[in-house]
Amino acid sequence: MKAFISVFPLKGMLMGSLLCTMFCGSFMAQLYAQETPVDSLKLIHLNEVVIISAGQQLDHQKQRKPLSTLDEFLESSRSIKMVKRGAYAWEPTMNDMASERLAITIDGMQIFGACTDKMDPITSYVDVSNLSEAEIGSGQQGAAYGNTIGGGINLKLDKSNFKPTGWTGALESAFETNNAMRVFGGELNYSDEKFYFNLDGIYRKADNYKAGGDEEVNFSQFEKYNFSMNSGYKLAEDKSISATLIYDEANDVGYPALTMDVSLARAVIGSVSFNKDTLFGNFSNWESKVYFNTIKHVMDDTKRPNVPIHMDMPGWSETAGFYTQANLNKEKHHFFFKWDGFYNKSYAEMTMYPTNSNEPLMFMLTWPDVRTKDVGFYAEDHLSLEKASLKLSARLAYHSNTVADDFGLNSLKIFYPEMDKTNTRFLKSFSAQYHQMLNNFHIHGGLSYGERAPSVSEGYGFYLFNSFDNHDYIGDPDLNTESSADANLSVTYKKPIFEITAGANYFHVFNYIIGVVDPTLSTMTIGAQGVKIYTNLDYAQLFNASLSGRYSISNAFKLTGSVSYHRGVDDTGENLPLISPLSYRSALDFYKNQFSASLSIDGAGEQTNFNPDYGENKSAAYATLSASFGKRFFLKENDLFLKAGVENILDTNYSTYTDWNNIPRMGRNFYFTVSYSIN
Repeated sequence: MKAFISVFPLKGMLMGSLLCTMFCGSFMAQLYAQETPVDSLKLIHLNEVVIISAGQQLDHQKQRKPLSTLDEFLESSRSIKMVKRGAYAWEPTMNDMASERLAITIDGMQIFGACTDKMDPITSYVDVSNLSEAEIGSGQQGAAYGNTIGGGINLKLDKSNFKPTGWTGALESAFETNNAMRVFGGELNYSDEKFYFNLDGIYRKADNYKAGGDEEVNFSQFEKYNFSMNSGYKLAEDKSISATLIYDEANDVGYPALTMDVSLARAVIGSVSFNKDTLFGNFSNWESKVYFNTIKHVMDDTKRPNVPIHMDMPGWSETAGFYTQANLNKEKHHFFFKWDGFYNKSYAEMTMYPTNSNEPLMFMLTWPDVRTKDVGFYAEDHLSLEKASLKLSARLAYHSNTVADDFGLNSLKIFYPEMDKTNTRFLKSFSAQYHQMLNNFHIHGGLSYGERAPSVSEGYGFYLFNSFDNHDYIGDPDLNTESSADANLSVTYKKPIFEITAGANYFHVFNYIIGVVDPTLSTMTIGAQGVKIYTNLDYAQLFNASLSGRYSISNAFKLTGSVSYHRGVDDTGENLPLISPLSYRSALDFYKNQFSASLSIDGAGEQTNFNPDYGENKSAAYATLSASFGKRFFLKENDLFLKAGVENILDTNYSTYTDWNNIPRMGRNFYFTVSYSIN
């Protein structure tokens, strides 16, 4: 306890200020999560559900910006922050942990990006137009989606699921003034008791955006297409088959915070499922799925001025996998079992072209064709008690990495002569979560332990340049397995018109993986300050606390918001990178007679706990104000929905702690959306 207090000195003045801010500000909560019905078991199963669509159509009435990007939807949640390297493809973080410590899936499918610079997170290969919700589980409550330390995010695809709606469709469009973003989308659906079919497409194109004060942010343009199709057929009353196909392609994507842009980011994602409502005995809801996805990502610097040496950096990722899962209800016990596995191939290369054409090309494998196999078994038991529930869960997995390319293997053996071609690990996860109802109070607490294997970059990356701290990075195939023990506690007081939740979690991460400078090595990238080797620290500690709530002023007006505090240090007490400062969010929402409106504020305090060794500097405090207004019209049996809004009304020029190399965020931006639904 003494060590914990010395690491996190929450002095009385800070706590007093924090509590005053939390209670005197508007009562804070994230709107979408509060709109989701929650029972005692659901409270334990998921931390948050971000609703995106309402039955094959975007939920225009409840979303402040219906045709925003998925990145913006996720950033609006209370659990997720987004690392920005440009206007497109932001990287999700949870509990101040980046994507390598999270399990992120699309409809339960494992997908891995093909970019060594994390310019294509999994969330960039779907769109709000084909998703129904984002399921978010903190810590080991996300272990059902895979091996994780920080938590899990499952992006659920939107499907008709045999609802007797017949033919429906929609046409949607949006425009944003700041970067002249044009959005065009449409969908066509058919569903009855035996068969359903959903077809969806959306197109986005944006120019460079302007930060506050009309400052143009060069290389922030992008263009994206997304098409999806899913269908299902009932073989009998209690069993069915379904199939999904997604094609996503982005072109001419600028990354102002990086030294290179992207000429192509393409994904093809497909799956086939078998579902049976009942199984032998008391088993039910049996689902089995096989899937395959392939991703190609090409970094490009041909449009950048004054490039010292031109480089081509393509990457490929292919994943095949499966899962089968079922429920078992037996008296007070509600079991869930899942067996899953995947096989991934990650390959990336770099070719450098000297300015003197007589000099030879320079070539290296930055990901040396790493083949990853993972097979896991997950089980949980929800035990229903009187005014209480207990959830016990465990995950056991076999995980192996193999370097399939001899050239890449020999390159790594320059640094690790004794390294093996294959590295095998057994990963474990255990969690106990308890929920108690005491009159109007809900008390939720738990203890967990989880493990994860190093990512491909951490284990096998070869001279990966990080523009944030200006260092080349080299992986270590002999890294120890990273593990974490975490504890969480939250208390909710809930009344029909009022609700407030106070919560906190603490992670003690053993063998924390991070880059450490090796002064004996020479850089490969021109201008890099040094070389870092991914290394295990003895441990790191992360602490997060938040207060959130809602207050229904009347049937038409609702006040919501949240405030949070974060802290992260390594085993020597030094600050970890990308840890959020004190942040807050508040909104006043109105809905009556098909009219909707909102006024919201989003901000953060000054980032004082930063670490220059990782390229960080102090980010200033900021606050932005936004507003929106919408109206729904009934045209016979069809709907017309119009919405307009303005973000960053005061045109504030600011950047946050997650903005790579301090790129400024978008200034004042007006947006307009129109949707016509055929029912």
